[in-house]
Amino acid sequence: MIGAIVYKSKYGATKKYAEWLREKTGYDLLELSNITVKDLLKYEILIFGGGIYASGVPVTNFLKKNYSSLSQKKIIVFCDGASPYEEKTFLEIKERVMTGELKDIPFFYCRGAWNMEVMSFVDKNLCKMFQKAVAKKDSKDYKLWECALMEAGNDSKDWTDPTYLEPILEEIERMI
Repeated sequence: MIGAIVYKSKYGATKKYAEWLREKTGYDLLELSNITVKDLLKYEILIFGGGIYASGVPVTNFLKKNYSSLSQKKIIVFCDGASPYEEKTFLEIKERVMTGELKDIPFFYCRGAWNMEVMSFVDKNLCKMFQKAVAKKDSKDYKLWECALMEAGNDSKDWTDPTYLEPILEEIERMI
């Protein structure tokens, strides 16, 4: 089956995962901003990947908008973020972004990276604002994402790991 990995990467972690997937599958690698839905019609399997920003996953917006044209495809979606995996939080994100026709599409999480130096002005200031707000709390009351936020601080952290792709690769095998 021919496939494509369609990704949107703001700071590099999603691109890294997409490239690792390409190495494992041989599928074409396509950056979301460079394609149209017509470009995807020749593929049988489509893997969409994107980072989590403000609890949203931008690639799902493209998928929702174009689902009627892609509904006969085998589709997988993955997201990545700076926080460690937590089932409850992951399910909340899934419920928020994988709505309507997307709700039954396999959805996965990979841990990403953190680098304040490469963040946009807006993202950097939002993160600093969140860090200041979280710092006012007692650390024993931190949620998992707040622990990750405070741990990262202003440092550069890379938690990407190809082992996060194993469930995605297993899902591809089931589809073939």
